[in-house]
Amino acid sequence: MTIPLMIFAAGRGTRMGALGANQPKAMLQVGGQRLIDHALGIAAQAAMAPILINTHHHSDQLHRHLAAQASLHIQHETELLETGGGLKVARSVFGLGPVATLNADAVWKGENPLRQLLAAFDPAKMDALLLLAPTDQALASGPGDFFLDAGRLRRRAPAPTAPFIYTGAQIINPARLDEIHDTVFSMNRLWDKLIASNRAFGLPMQGAWRDVGTPEALAAAEVWMAE
Repeated sequence: MTIPLMIFAAGRGTRMGALGANQPKAMLQVGGQRLIDHALGIAAQAAMAPILINTHHHSDQLHRHLAAQASLHIQHETELLETGGGLKVARSVFGLGPVATLNADAVWKGENPLRQLLAAFDPAKMDALLLLAPTDQALASGPGDFFLDAGRLRRRAPAPTAPFIYTGAQIINPARLDEIHDTVFSMNRLWDKLIASNRAFGLPMQGAWRDVGTPEALAAAEVWMAE
């Protein structure tokens, strides 16, 4: 199964502080490789096509870095559209049907996250399949995002914690984005629609994942990747 992929690389990286002030977060390096190249390597292993990358903050740096890869689609956002708004615009490239999305600010070990999703996605019953990590795993942090009920997603609220955290990789059918008339909005608004209609599922991941969103996480990921 081959489906399109959107790599989210447009964020301002405000949590990175000085490290992200003068470059896109996706251009930071972990293990001697830029985060955007980590994401592209994962995409290549899973044979994703076409691939679209959105840009915003210091976008000229990303554009120069990616210029030699003519097959990539670049979606420059003069206004940061957030994840939902960015995917809505990308539909002009992808057309109809499900797409995969991958956050650029993460690193992975073990089984390819996109391959896991492709193997498990069933469009007959799913409009979203999110790759999840156990909240209590050493490399995750925060109160968690979701419960799983026979594979279906359920939000953490009103519970204070949940057993699974979203890793930033998913396959999703974007058709219901047409019901959201804003231009700037989070993917959460689409997820909520799909959860309400029992079409949103979660897949506990194999392997390991690390979010790289802060200077501390970046430094820890360097050590983790070297192990």
